[in-house]
Parts: sequence; structure tokens; C-alpha cells
Amino acid sequence: MDLRVLVVEDEFLIASLIERHLATLGCTVAPPAATVEAALATLAEWDIDAAIVDVNLRGDTSFPVADALDARSIPFLFTTGYGQSGLPERYRRSPVLQKPFRMKELEAALGALGMKSRTQVPSDATGAWR
Repeated sequence: MDLRVLVVEDEFLIASLIERHLATLGCTVAPPAATVEAALATLAEWDIDAAIVDVNLRGDTSFPVADALDARSIPFLFTTGYGQSGLPERYRRSPVLQKPFRMKELEAALGALGMKSRTQVPSDATGAWR
């Protein structure tokens, strides 16, 4: 079964690279969301299996998205340049992938969420996005 993944990222290039990599893993990617409002709208329209959520979206925090994902019991991980310590106390148990990261690290983080891909990653799809 395909995994349906929501990518919440305000940097177009980063979102595109993540989306392409997820596609190589056999995932279906919902339309990427660059704002909290867009992410919440996508959650209302799509049946999502997992999400990758950047903490800082154009100056706003993505915590309302995390709350909506939690309410639906959808596993997610945060991406941030600040690491776990940059999260408020209530989110400190959430998985965090610190930026910059490699696509192999993203794949491992998704695996830790229980989101294993159906296909192997091509060797040319493991580079960093920075």
C-alpha cells in the first residue's frame, strides 16, 4: 500500500527535494503546504498516513498542524535547524530531524515512525539538500 505523506515546508526547493525523494520510496505526496492554513486545508481533504512538518513557516510556528495531526493520530516528525531543544515542552517527545539532513536520514526517520517504504532508495537519491 502506498503511504500518503504530507510535506509542510515553506522553502520551495527543500519541499521539492523531499517530495521527489518520497516518490522514489513509493510514497504518494499530498500537495506540499507552505503555510499552516494550507496544511490544515490539505489535512481536511486528504487521507494522510504521515507528515513531515517544518517548525518555522514564514515566521509562524507549525504547532497548530502538529495539534491537528495528533488529534487524528497521524504520525509526524518535525524538521528544524534548532533541534529538539527548539521545541516547546509539550512537543519535546515528538521526533525531530535536524536541518540540514540527508535523504537517508529522512528515510530512517520515517522508518522510525513505522512508515517503511515499499521500494529501495536509488543510490543517486541519497544526497543532502543544502
